[in-house]
Amino acid sequence: MTQQHRISIVIPVYRGEKTLPTVVDELLPYTEGFATPDGRQAIVQEIILSYDRGPDRSDRVLRELAATHPFVKVIWLSRNFGQHAATLAGISSTGGDWIVTMDEDGQQDPSFIGSMLDTAIREQAEVVYAKPTNKPPHGAVRNGASKLAKRILQSVFGSGNASDFNSFRLIMGEIGRSVAAYTGTGVYLDVALTWVTNRQVTSPVLLREEGDRPSGYSYMRLLGHFWRMVLSTGTKGLRLVTTLGVIFAVAGVLFAIYLVITRFVSGDIPEGWTSQMVLTSLGVGAILVSLGIVAEYIGIAVNMAMGKPPYLIVRDPALSPLTDPDDVADGR
Repeated sequence: MTQQHRISIVIPVYRGEKTLPTVVDELLPYTEGFATPDGRQAIVQEIILSYDRGPDRSDRVLRELAATHPFVKVIWLSRNFGQHAATLAGISSTGGDWIVTMDEDGQQDPSFIGSMLDTAIREQAEVVYAKPTNKPPHGAVRNGASKLAKRILQSVFGSGNASDFNSFRLIMGEIGRSVAAYTGTGVYLDVALTWVTNRQVTSPVLLREEGDRPSGYSYMRLLGHFWRMVLSTGTKGLRLVTTLGVIFAVAGVLFAIYLVITRFVSGDIPEGWTSQMVLTSLGVGAILVSLGIVAEYIGIAVNMAMGKPPYLIVRDPALSPLTDPDDVADGR
């Protein structure tokens, strides 16, 4: 009754001419089956390489890898769509019980896949993010900006686990494929996963150096990446407009009452000034409340455009890859 967990590896490829062969070579032993630290059996049944039309000769390397290894499958995108789009394209083409997404630069060590799988089953989590225990191999400015951006997402826009988001992730296969199928254009993958998963946890890993290739992300692209995460959080930003409108409306009414009282108590206020300020305060409050109501209607349209589903159907939990067959047999 021992279950063998089938894993699909998804790697978006943009500039992997020099690093990709080494990454695939490191994954080779896992395609023959392996045991996790907790003794579970697993196998990497396929490696999906999603080509995002980069500037180097990654296409030549992809053809060589696909011709050499039968478990390597290449997804050819028509143009450069970006890392997340390439990742979604790869996820939609998988067939494993689990999906592991990795970068092409060799920074992420595949030896941690087993411990991430153990974490998923132990914690009954549909998504497991790698949690680096060492500093990322980037500059201090980029690392600090990344932490600040994720903190803003969590505290202001209500994305509760944004600090855990990582491109090295383990996703339950049926959920990952469903997310890839319905996620709209511009939606951040990790935000979409929070819509339909019950639990997301982390597993400790060690990051390695990126190698001799430069980063494919400039600061402007990283800023755009952050802004897409903000927009992908849904209606949180629009709800801030509604809240701001209500606050200003209440403050306007209180200010108007204060002005009227002051006008009758003190006689040195210029004629017409009180009425003008009362109308201005009430008018600003009414306009902001109206904008908040409009924002609520826009929020409904935003959720529909993003493809946020009202539900997601999955298999019987007893048949889920999160459940060990021995536990089901013992009635646990």
